Amino acid sequence: MPESKGLAGLDAGERILAIATSLLALHGYNGVSTREIASAAQVNEVTIFRHYPRKHDLYLAVMKSGLRQLHLRGDLLAGIAEASDGQTAIARTFDLIARTLMEKPEILRLMQYSALELSADFDPLARRHLSEFVEVAARYLEPWIEKGELRCKSGKTLIFTLVAIVASYSSVQRIFSAEGLDPCVMFEICSSLCTN
Repeated sequence: MPESKGLAGLDAGERILAIATSLLALHGYNGVSTREIASAAQVNEVTIFRHYPRKHDLYLAVMKSGLRQLHLRGDLLAGIAEASDGQTAIARTFDLIARTLMEKPEILRLMQYSALELSADFDPLARRHLSEFVEVAARYLEPWIEKGELRCKSGKTLIFTLVAIVASYSSVQRIFSAEGLDPCVMFEICSSLCTN
C-alpha cells in the first residue's frame, strides 16, 4: 500500500485523490476498493463518498487529474522542428512521446487499465485531454510526410503508433519476457518501416 507520509499537508480530498491514483495505477479499477483507498488515505470511507458520490466518479477524477499532468516539453518540440531529415524528426518525436508518457508511469498504467476496464467513459476523456498532444506532435511530422521522407499518410497515425509502442512496451515485456526488448528497439523497427 502507498505511504501517506508525504501527504500530511494535503486536505482529505487531495489525499484521497493522491492515494487513489497510486492504488488504481497499481491494481486497476476492479482491483481496489474504496475501503482500501480510505484506509490508505487515513479517512473514513464516507469521506470519499462526500467528495466522489461513486467509485466511478473518483476514478474519472483520477484520470482527469493524471491526463492534465501530461505536457509536451518545448525543448523537445524544438528539437523536432530543427530536425535535418525525416529519420531524425521521427526519432525525436518518439523521444518526446516516450519522455512525456514515461515521466509519469502511473498515468500510463491508469490509461492502460482505463482502456480495458472503462472504455466507454475513458474514450471521450482521453480524446479530450490527449487530442492537443496528438495534434501538436503530428503537426511537426507533416512536413516530412509531405516531402515523402516518412511513409504514412497522416502524422496523427504515426503519433498513435508511437504512443502504442510506449504504452504496450511494459505489457509485451512482461508477457513474453523478451530479453533485450525495450521501447527504443521497438521504435527502431517501426521507424525502419516508416522512413525511406
